[in-house]
Amino acid sequence: MDCIKLIDKYYVDCPELRNILLTHSTAVCKRALRIAEAHPEFHADRTFIAEAAMLHDIGIIFCNAPKIYCFGTHHYIEHGFLGAELLRKEGLPQHAHVAERHTGTGLTLDEVRMNGWPIPLQDYSPRTIEEQIICYADKFYSKSHIDQELSVERVRASIWRYGADSVARFNVWNTMFES
Repeated sequence: MDCIKLIDKYYVDCPELRNILLTHSTAVCKRALRIAEAHPEFHADRTFIAEAAMLHDIGIIFCNAPKIYCFGTHHYIEHGFLGAELLRKEGLPQHAHVAERHTGTGLTLDEVRMNGWPIPLQDYSPRTIEEQIICYADKFYSKSHIDQELSVERVRASIWRYGADSVARFNVWNTMFES
Protein backbone atom coordinates (compact mmCIF):
# COMPACT_ATOMS: atom_id res chain seq x y z
CA MET A 1 0.00 0.00 0.00
CA ASP A 2 1.19 3.51 -0.78
CA CYS A 3 0.47 5.47 2.40
CA ILE A 4 1.87 8.71 0.99
CA LYS A 5 -0.51 8.50 -1.95
CA LEU A 6 -3.45 8.06 0.43
CA ILE A 7 -2.31 10.98 2.59
CA ASP A 8 -1.86 13.13 -0.52
CA LYS A 9 -5.42 12.35 -1.57
CA TYR A 10 -6.70 14.26 1.48
CA TYR A 11 -3.85 16.71 2.16
CA VAL A 12 -3.14 18.03 -1.34
CA ASP A 13 -4.26 21.56 -0.44
CA CYS A 14 -2.58 21.59 2.99
CA PRO A 15 1.21 21.48 2.48
CA GLU A 16 2.12 22.70 5.98
CA LEU A 17 -0.17 20.22 7.68
CA ARG A 18 0.96 17.45 5.33
CA ASN A 19 4.57 18.12 6.33
CA ILE A 20 3.70 17.99 10.03
CA LEU A 21 1.70 14.78 9.56
CA LEU A 22 4.45 13.06 7.54
CA THR A 23 7.24 14.15 9.90
CA HIS A 24 5.31 13.01 12.97
CA SER A 25 4.09 9.76 11.43
CA THR A 26 7.53 8.85 10.11
CA ALA A 27 9.04 9.29 13.57
CA VAL A 28 6.27 7.17 15.12
CA CYS A 29 6.74 4.54 12.41
CA LYS A 30 10.50 4.29 12.97
CA ARG A 31 10.13 3.91 16.73
CA ALA A 32 7.32 1.35 16.38
CA LEU A 33 9.38 -0.71 13.95
CA ARG A 34 12.41 -0.60 16.27
CA ILE A 35 10.20 -1.95 19.06
CA ALA A 36 8.82 -4.73 16.86
CA GLU A 37 12.31 -5.69 15.72
CA ALA A 38 13.66 -5.68 19.29
CA HIS A 39 10.82 -7.98 20.44
CA PRO A 40 10.37 -10.85 18.00
CA GLU A 41 8.50 -12.70 20.76
CA PHE A 42 5.51 -10.42 20.08
CA HIS A 43 5.19 -11.72 16.50
CA ALA A 44 4.09 -8.25 15.44
CA ASP A 45 3.22 -7.66 11.79
CA ARG A 46 5.89 -5.16 10.74
CA THR A 47 4.32 -4.35 7.40
CA PHE A 48 1.05 -3.50 9.10
CA ILE A 49 2.87 -1.46 11.75
CA ALA A 50 4.62 0.60 9.06
CA GLU A 51 1.37 1.32 7.23
CA ALA A 52 -0.82 1.96 10.27
CA ALA A 53 1.80 4.17 11.94
CA MET A 54 1.92 6.35 8.83
CA LEU A 55 -1.89 6.62 8.76
CA HIS A 56 -2.82 6.77 12.46
CA ASP A 57 -3.29 10.58 12.48
CA ILE A 58 -4.87 11.01 9.04
CA GLY A 59 -8.01 12.44 10.71
CA ILE A 60 -6.31 15.61 12.01
CA ILE A 61 -7.33 17.42 8.83
CA PHE A 62 -10.93 17.52 10.09
CA CYS A 63 -10.01 19.19 13.39
CA ASN A 64 -9.52 22.71 14.60
CA ALA A 65 -5.91 23.11 15.80
CA PRO A 66 -4.56 26.22 14.06
CA LYS A 67 -1.12 25.97 15.73
CA ILE A 68 -0.46 22.91 13.57
CA TYR A 69 -2.33 24.17 10.48
CA CYS A 70 -5.51 22.19 11.18
CA PHE A 71 -8.47 24.33 10.16
CA GLY A 72 -11.34 21.87 10.36
CA THR A 73 -14.46 22.16 12.47
CA HIS A 74 -14.09 19.25 14.90
CA HIS A 75 -12.49 19.04 18.34
CA TYR A 76 -9.01 17.56 18.29
CA ILE A 77 -10.11 14.67 20.53
CA GLU A 78 -12.19 13.50 17.52
CA HIS A 79 -9.23 13.06 15.15
CA GLY A 80 -8.83 9.35 15.86
CA PHE A 81 -12.48 8.56 15.35
CA LEU A 82 -12.68 10.73 12.21
CA GLY A 83 -9.52 9.20 10.81
CA ALA A 84 -10.97 5.75 11.44
CA GLU A 85 -14.09 6.65 9.47
CA LEU A 86 -11.92 7.82 6.58
CA LEU A 87 -9.79 4.65 6.66
CA ARG A 88 -12.87 2.42 6.72
CA LYS A 89 -14.19 4.29 3.70
CA GLU A 90 -10.85 3.54 2.02
CA GLY A 91 -11.26 -0.17 2.76
CA LEU A 92 -8.74 -0.30 5.62
CA PRO A 93 -10.69 -1.51 8.69
CA GLN A 94 -7.63 -2.78 10.64
CA HIS A 95 -5.79 0.49 10.07
CA ALA A 96 -8.94 2.27 11.23
CA HIS A 97 -8.69 0.50 14.59
CA VAL A 98 -5.22 1.97 15.11
CA ALA A 99 -6.47 5.47 14.25
CA GLU A 100 -9.39 5.33 16.67
CA ARG A 101 -7.49 3.63 19.49
CA HIS A 102 -4.25 5.64 19.69
CA THR A 103 -5.36 8.76 21.62
CA GLY A 104 -3.71 8.95 25.02
CA THR A 105 -3.03 5.33 25.85
CA GLY A 106 -6.45 4.51 24.54
CA LEU A 107 -9.71 5.85 25.88
CA THR A 108 -11.94 3.55 27.90
CA LEU A 109 -15.72 3.72 27.68
CA ASP A 110 -15.81 5.10 31.24
CA GLU A 111 -13.30 7.83 30.34
CA VAL A 112 -15.29 8.84 27.26
CA ARG A 113 -18.51 8.93 29.28
CA MET A 114 -16.98 10.76 32.26
CA ASN A 115 -15.31 13.45 30.13
CA GLY A 116 -18.24 13.97 27.77
CA TRP A 117 -15.98 13.86 24.72
CA PRO A 118 -17.81 14.37 21.40
CA ILE A 119 -17.13 10.87 20.13
CA PRO A 120 -19.39 7.81 20.08
CA LEU A 121 -19.63 6.03 23.42
CA GLN A 122 -17.41 3.00 23.05
CA ASP A 123 -14.08 1.65 24.22
CA TYR A 124 -11.10 3.01 22.28
CA SER A 125 -8.39 0.92 23.96
CA PRO A 126 -5.63 -0.61 21.84
CA ARG A 127 -6.16 -4.36 21.67
CA THR A 128 -3.61 -5.96 19.36
CA ILE A 129 0.12 -5.84 19.95
CA GLU A 130 0.49 -3.71 16.81
CA GLU A 131 -2.08 -1.19 18.11
CA GLN A 132 -0.30 -1.05 21.46
CA ILE A 133 3.14 -0.56 19.91
CA ILE A 134 1.95 2.27 17.66
CA CYS A 135 0.01 3.94 20.47
CA TYR A 136 3.07 3.79 22.72
CA ALA A 137 5.47 5.05 20.03
CA ASP A 138 3.12 7.93 19.21
CA LYS A 139 3.42 9.34 22.72
CA PHE A 140 7.06 10.37 22.13
CA TYR A 141 6.37 12.77 19.23
CA SER A 142 4.31 15.94 19.35
CA LYS A 143 2.89 17.50 16.21
CA SER A 144 3.44 20.99 17.64
CA HIS A 145 7.20 20.36 18.15
CA ILE A 146 7.96 17.95 15.32
CA ASP A 147 11.72 18.22 15.75
CA GLN A 148 11.72 16.89 19.32
CA GLU A 149 11.50 13.44 20.87
CA LEU A 150 9.96 13.48 24.32
CA SER A 151 11.57 11.75 27.28
CA VAL A 152 9.65 9.11 29.22
CA GLU A 153 9.14 11.67 32.00
CA ARG A 154 7.71 14.25 29.58
CA VAL A 155 5.39 11.62 28.09
CA ARG A 156 4.10 10.72 31.53
CA ALA A 157 3.49 14.40 32.29
CA SER A 158 1.67 14.95 29.00
CA ILE A 159 -0.69 12.01 29.39
CA TRP A 160 -1.71 12.94 32.94
CA ARG A 161 -4.55 14.91 31.33
CA TYR A 162 -6.15 11.53 30.57
CA GLY A 163 -5.77 10.41 34.20
CA ALA A 164 -3.77 8.05 36.39
CA ASP A 165 -5.05 4.95 34.58
CA SER A 166 -3.61 6.27 31.33
CA VAL A 167 -0.22 6.79 32.95
CA ALA A 168 -0.40 3.28 34.42
CA ARG A 169 -1.07 1.82 30.94
CA PHE A 170 1.89 3.79 29.58
CA ASN A 171 4.12 2.46 32.38
CA VAL A 172 3.18 -1.13 31.55
CA TRP A 173 4.03 -0.54 27.88
CA ASN A 174 7.27 1.20 28.80
CA THR A 175 8.33 -1.89 30.73
CA MET A 176 7.22 -4.22 27.92
CA PHE A 177 8.73 -2.32 25.02
CA GLU A 178 11.88 -0.78 26.42
CA SER A 179 13.29 -3.78 28.28
